[in-house]
Amino acid sequence: MHTSNATATLEDAAAFQNVRPRLFGIAYRMLGRVADAEDVVQDVWVRWQSTDRAGVRDRAAFLVKVTTRVALNLVGSARLRREVPVDGRLPEQASTADDPMMVAERSEDVAHAVRLLLERLSPKERAVFVLREAFDYPFREIAEALAISDAGARQLARRARAHLAEQRHGPVLPAELDRLLTAFLDAAQVGEVADLERVLVDDVVVSR
Repeated sequence: MHTSNATATLEDAAAFQNVRPRLFGIAYRMLGRVADAEDVVQDVWVRWQSTDRAGVRDRAAFLVKVTTRVALNLVGSARLRREVPVDGRLPEQASTADDPMMVAERSEDVAHAVRLLLERLSPKERAVFVLREAFDYPFREIAEALAISDAGARQLARRARAHLAEQRHGPVLPAELDRLLTAFLDAAQVGEVADLERVLVDDVVVSR
């Protein structure tokens, strides 16, 4: 029995180490700092150790999702907001088990970040940025969804990051903000991105 448990533990550790470079890359792209990315990966490792791993069917996908959410949460933290400019990255929606005050604060973070995306990015830039940075979509899938080339999707991602660093403010309709905010929160809570993708792609179609 002990041998079986030890073997399972080693396999779980190996599964994490195999995907660790990818997890670091996701965290680094979202946070822009090596130290913060390393902190996220270490946090994910601790969470992985306390997870009921027997129920995890796709380990890599599970670890990617956890990494994304931990990084999003750090983006919305007071510490990071004090150290770097807000640039539209999307903080994690808190679970219902969190303190009500924390839920309210994080919800405000999400709303502010979504508003920045609407103010500073075109519909195409917004779609690429959200799908790539928040949900780790491959550029190939983003390109297919938007009917553009892989190279075009990568160029839009670079342009989006540059525009988010600028201090420009376009008009934002309340209904537009509510629609995108609701879609993002739903995707973050249940992990189903199809509705959010549809909202983002519809905005691109309407803008043509």
